[in-house]
Amino acid sequence: MNESALGLPERVRACLFDLDGVLTDTAKVHAAAWKEMFDAYLQARADDGGNPYVPFDEKTDYDTYVDGKTRADGTRSLLGSRHITLPEGMVDDSPGSETVAGLGNAKNEILLRRIQEDGVEAYPGSVRYVRAVRAAGLGRAVVSSSANCAAVLTAAGIAELFEVRIDGVIVEADHLAGKPSPDTFLAAARALGVGPEQAAVFEDALSGVEAGRAGGFGFVVGVDRVGQAEALRSHGADTVVADLGQLLDRP
Repeated sequence: MNESALGLPERVRACLFDLDGVLTDTAKVHAAAWKEMFDAYLQARADDGGNPYVPFDEKTDYDTYVDGKTRADGTRSLLGSRHITLPEGMVDDSPGSETVAGLGNAKNEILLRRIQEDGVEAYPGSVRYVRAVRAAGLGRAVVSSSANCAAVLTAAGIAELFEVRIDGVIVEADHLAGKPSPDTFLAAARALGVGPEQAAVFEDALSGVEAGRAGGFGFVVGVDRVGQAEALRSHGADTVVADLGQLLDRP
């Protein structure tokens, strides 16, 4: 199978895949975990005479403030939208501490509980596509802001499909800027031994397609799971599909 059969330009030698919403159906799990954490905190703050309670919206707030971002960046961004500033805290702050790190750790605790209770499913069309990419001899990387990326890949049964993983753990260790900065995708391309112009980015988050465009990548595929095709295009996607399997089914 050649690159054109994959729906990609001939110059592409590697594929860089976002995890949540592109490979696995975990975006809704993340959104639910963010909502559970933020609603509890925002309600308690309002009860103590702080800001009026405005609950977290799993669609608007998730897409605008947290999708595709690191846990700390997402926490800080949503709090900023509510005109709340908290100290950064330490990475080992107890879950729920009134710091950016503490709230992020609470979200992570909720997420892990939900993954354990409900499991993780990979999108069948995405699995079919990644297997076709592997059969074509192209490099394959997962690029995710999640520190739980390895656990999610294993739970979904697709870890062996990828040669490189750039995740939240590596972001912190290597001090990489999160999306919409292209740093994580650039790190994945380097690890696969290709330049950005030889790599395709696959993203469902607006911040992710912005990162793909900002990094000068050879092709940016927007994956529209929630009806934001035009927004994905306007933020930098070269093409938009509802499922990666559609790229294989094109004439």
